[in-house]
Amino acid sequence: MKRMLLKLLTFLSVASLLVSHSQSAVSSVDLGSEWLKVAVVNLKPGQSPISIAINEMSKRKSPALVAFQESTRLLGEEASGIIARYPHRVYSQLRDMIGKPFKQVKHLIDSLYLPFDVVEDSRGAVSFKIDEKNNFSVEELLAMVLGYAVNLADTHAKLAVKDFVISVPPYFGQAERKGLMQAAELAGMNVLSLVNEHSGAALQYGIDKDFSNESRHVVFYDMGATTTYAALVYFSAYNAKVYGKTVSVNQFQVKDVRWDAELGGQNMELRLVEYFADEFNKQVGNGVDVRKSPKAMAKLKKQVKRTKEILSANTMAPISVESLYDDIDFRSSITRQKFEELCEDLWERSLVPLKEVLNYSGLKMDEIYAVELIGGGTRVPKLQAKLQEYLGRTELDRHLDADEAIVLGASLLAANLSDGIKLNRKLGMVDGSSYGFVVELNGPELQKDESTRQLLAPRMKKLPSKMFRSIIHAKDFEVSLAYESEDLLPPGANSPVFAKYAVSGLEEASEKYSSRNLSSPIKANLHFSLSRSGVLSLDRADAVIEITEWVEVPKKNLTVENVASSSPNISAETAAQNMTVEANENLQSESGTSSASNSTAEELSASNSSAEEPSKTELLTEKRLKKRTFRLPLKIVEKTVGPGASLSKEALVDAEAKLEELDKKDADRRRTAELKNNLEGYIYATKEKFETSEDYEKVSTSEERQSFIQKLDEAQEWLYTDGEDATAKEFQERLDVLKAIGDPVFFRFKELTARPASVEHAQKYLGQLQQIVNDWETNKPWLPKDRTDEVLKDSEMFKSWLDEKENDQKKTSGFSKPAFTSEEVYEKILKLQDKINSINRIPKPKPKPERKPKKNETESSAEDAKDSSTTSEKNNTENDKPAYESDGSVTKDSSTTSEKNKAENDKPASESDGLAKEKIDPQPDVHDEL
Repeated sequence: MKRMLLKLLTFLSVASLLVSHSQSAVSSVDLGSEWLKVAVVNLKPGQSPISIAINEMSKRKSPALVAFQESTRLLGEEASGIIARYPHRVYSQLRDMIGKPFKQVKHLIDSLYLPFDVVEDSRGAVSFKIDEKNNFSVEELLAMVLGYAVNLADTHAKLAVKDFVISVPPYFGQAERKGLMQAAELAGMNVLSLVNEHSGAALQYGIDKDFSNESRHVVFYDMGATTTYAALVYFSAYNAKVYGKTVSVNQFQVKDVRWDAELGGQNMELRLVEYFADEFNKQVGNGVDVRKSPKAMAKLKKQVKRTKEILSANTMAPISVESLYDDIDFRSSITRQKFEELCEDLWERSLVPLKEVLNYSGLKMDEIYAVELIGGGTRVPKLQAKLQEYLGRTELDRHLDADEAIVLGASLLAANLSDGIKLNRKLGMVDGSSYGFVVELNGPELQKDESTRQLLAPRMKKLPSKMFRSIIHAKDFEVSLAYESEDLLPPGANSPVFAKYAVSGLEEASEKYSSRNLSSPIKANLHFSLSRSGVLSLDRADAVIEITEWVEVPKKNLTVENVASSSPNISAETAAQNMTVEANENLQSESGTSSASNSTAEELSASNSSAEEPSKTELLTEKRLKKRTFRLPLKIVEKTVGPGASLSKEALVDAEAKLEELDKKDADRRRTAELKNNLEGYIYATKEKFETSEDYEKVSTSEERQSFIQKLDEAQEWLYTDGEDATAKEFQERLDVLKAIGDPVFFRFKELTARPASVEHAQKYLGQLQQIVNDWETNKPWLPKDRTDEVLKDSEMFKSWLDEKENDQKKTSGFSKPAFTSEEVYEKILKLQDKINSINRIPKPKPKPERKPKKNETESSAEDAKDSSTTSEKNNTENDKPAYESDGSVTKDSSTTSEKNKAENDKPASESDGLAKEKIDPQPDVHDEL
C-alpha cells in the first residue's frame, strides 16, 4: 500500500529555490467570481522568491472585470471605476458563466440585477452584445481578464511570464475546465495545470509543517463570493531514501470535498440590497421601484458591499448613496442583529457542506485536527459562531491568509511543474476528481448492457490517471463520456453526458482481415486520460487483430521434433498456449506484411544450435502455430455539442484576431496617455523651474525666457482643448518642439556647476598621476619606460588642453554654447585611467629556470667499466652530490688536463662564471682516458 501511495505522489520541492542560468519566472492565478489574485515565483536577486503581484493601484487583489466605453476597453481597476455610471458596459461574474447554458447564465444575470445585453450562440451558450458590430463569447471576455493577470505578472517579474497555474473551484465540471483552458490559451498563457482551490490551500498549509510524529485530518472550509465548500485532507509522512539517507517526507491526500455552488457572501449582500431597495421605495413612494433602474442598483450594490464589511467589525453600520434615483439621496442604517435575521436561512445552508464531508468520512469530531477558514465570507461573525456551535469549539483555526492562501499554494505547484525552478522541501500531493465518470458505447449491433456502460473513474480518482477499456466489436461505434451520477452534476448541467466521440475504421479493418485465420475476435482498445487539470478525454483507439498461422521454423531438438511430428492435429488453442510466441506488430500495408520487433525464441534457439552443428540443423525444420498481433489506429472525431462544446478552430482564429486588435488599441491608448502625461509634466516642471530659480538668468536672456514661456502657455492651452483627442504622434511632436527650445537652456544651467566640478576633479587627478609614475619606478622597475613616458606625455597634453579650454570659457558668454563640457573632461580622465590600468596589469617577469647540464660521455663509459662493488659505492657517493655539479661520479684514477677543460667547455652557456667558481670543488676531478 505504501509503495502504491508513493507512486501516486507528485512531489513538490519548496524552501530554497534554485534556478538554471537563464532567468525564469512562473505565476499562479486565483480566479474568483469578483476578484483575482496573482502570485509570482521569481528568482531575481533582491526579490522575494514568491510574492503577490500588485496592480496599478498598489492593491494585492484586482477586480475581475472587463468594460467597453465607446471604442476603449478597460480592465481591472479602470473598469471598476465606471461600474456605477455604465453598469451595462462592465462585465462581471465571468468565471461563473463559463461552460454554462444560456438559460443558466440569464438566470444568474437577472438575479444580480446585471443589465447585460445577451444572446444565445450556436452552441447554446451565452454571447454578449457589446454594440451593433461586436459580440463576445464568455471565453473571449474571460481571456481579456486573464490577459490582465498576465500583464500584472509581467510587470511584477519585470520579464515575460508564460507558465501559469490557475485555481478553480472543486465543483467545476468538464465544460467549465475546458472553457477556462481555452480562455487561457487566447490570453497567451501556457497553463501548466488547473488546481482545485482546496488543494492550493492544503499546499500552503502543509509546506512548513512536520507530520513525521503525527498525522492529521484537516478540514478546509471556504466561503467565497458565490460558492461554499468543505474539503477533508489527510496529512501524514513517510520515510524515503535521499542520497542514501532516510528522511521523512510530508504528504497530503484529499479524501473528500462537498460544496454548495450557489451560496456565498454575495447572497448576504443581495439580502441587504433587497432590504434597502424596499426601504428606499417606501421613502419615495408614488409607486417608484428602484430595482428598475440599472444605475441605481449598481450604486446601491456598491454601497451595500461596504456596509456588510463594516458590520463584520461593528454592531451597526450606516449606508449613504447620493443621487440614488432621480437625484434623490438615500441614507439609512442597519444593525448586525437585523442583518443576521435577514440571512437566517443562509446560516443553516452554510453548514451543509461541512456536515456532508464529515458524515461521508465516518470520522468523529475529535478526530478532526483543525478546521481552517479561508475566503472572504468566513469573516462574518454569525457564520463563525454557527461553525463554532456545530464543531463544539471555542476557537476556529485561522492560520492561513483568507484571501491569499490559495494563490500562494498554487504558486508552489507552478514552481514545481516548471522547468527552470527547483524547490527542495518536499510535500507529496494526491488530489482527486470531484466527479465520477462512466463510458457509454453506442453503435450497430451493440446491446445495452454492463459491457457498454462501464465505470471509468470513481469519484476522487487520483489526478492524473490513465485508463484502458476494451470492447469486442466489428462495427464503427460512438463513445460517450458522462458523469457517474445524475444526482451529482456541475451547476447548470442539463445532461450527465459531457463529451461524444465517433470511432471509425473498425468495420473496414474487420472486412479486410476476417478471412484470415483469426485466433480471437477483433476488438477495439480505448485509451483514456484524466489530466492533472481534471479533464477527461479519449486519447487513442486501436483495432487489435490476432492471427494464428502455420510457419516453418528450425527444429529445436529431437525431443521437441518428435512431439511435434507425432501430434500433427494439435488444437489451435493448445498450440497457441504451449508452442507459440506472440509478437505484437504494427500492420504496414493492406496485404498484411509486417515486421516483428524481436526474434522468436525458436529462431534464437535455432541460431545457437546452427553455430554448434551447422551441417545437421540447416535442413531440419518443422511447422508451428505462430500468433501475430496487429494494432491499427482508429480515427477519432469529437462530436460534442451544446454549451459544453469547445470553441471551433475557426472561432478560435477569429477570437485571436479580435483580441490581438484590442491589445494593439490598448497599447496605443497607453502610449498616448503616457506621452500626454509627459507633455503635461514637462510644461509644469519647466514653468516651476523658471519661477523658483534665478540662476536661469545667467544662462538665458530675458527675451529667450519670455519666448519659451509663451510657447509653454500655448502648448498647455492646446493640451486641454484640441489636445483632448490628439494622437500619440501629436503629443510627441509638441514635446519635441518644446525640448528643442528648453534643452539648450537646461544644459547650460547644468554646466554652471558640473563643469567647474569636473575641472577640479581633473586637476586633482593630474596631481596624483605624477605620484603614480614615481611609485612605478620604485616598486615596478620592470614596466616599459616608453609606456610610462607616454602616460606623462598624455597628462601634459590633457593639462594644456584644460588650461586652453578654461581660458576660452572665460571669454564665452553664459548665454552661448560652452567652450567645453564636463562630459568632455570626464572622457579624457577615463582614457588616462584606462591607459594607467593597462600598464598596472603588466606582470613581473618570471626568473629563467636553470638548465641541468648534460652528462659527459667519457664519464659514462668509465662508469660502465668499473667493478660492481666499486660502482655501487661510487653511485652512493654520487647520489649525495649537489644537483648543480656538472660531472658525474668521481674516480681515484688520473686524467689529463685537456679532459678537464673539455668537461668545463661542455657546461651550459647559461651557467654564469661566478656560479661555476662558487660551486666547483677546489680539488679537480680526474677522469679516465678513452
